[in-house]
Amino acid sequence: MGVKRTNIPAGTSWEDVVGYSRAVRVGSHIHISGTVATDSTGAIVGFNDAYRQAKHILEKIETALKAAGGSLKDVVRTRVYVTDMDHWQQVGKAHGEAFKSIRPATTLVQIARLIDPQLLVEIEADAIATDAGPKKS
Repeated sequence: MGVKRTNIPAGTSWEDVVGYSRAVRVGSHIHISGTVATDSTGAIVGFNDAYRQAKHILEKIETALKAAGGSLKDVVRTRVYVTDMDHWQQVGKAHGEAFKSIRPATTLVQIARLIDPQLLVEIEADAIATDAGPKKS
């Protein structure tokens, strides 16, 4: 018998089109897809504000981790993509607030653009959960 796989849905219209999940848990490993600052309707949160976008993204990541039976304290790696390296301090501040005592391995790189030009940052995360897994309802 293989290791159990649990997909945590993104809840967006793009999920079926692109074929992805917000998070995937296999055993104790949780992988969070690249996450941007959009709300449940697809509207951008934090227009022209890299700090607010990063905060919102990290809140979405925390929600996905909880749905997968994990938490921010389980995060071992993040990857941060910014469209303008001049935003690194704003994004770094939000990341530091979320992970100050956790200190995951982290990469921050500048990319040419994201799917919408108003999006300034995208973050993905990997975690190794100490919890047994998502709670059954």
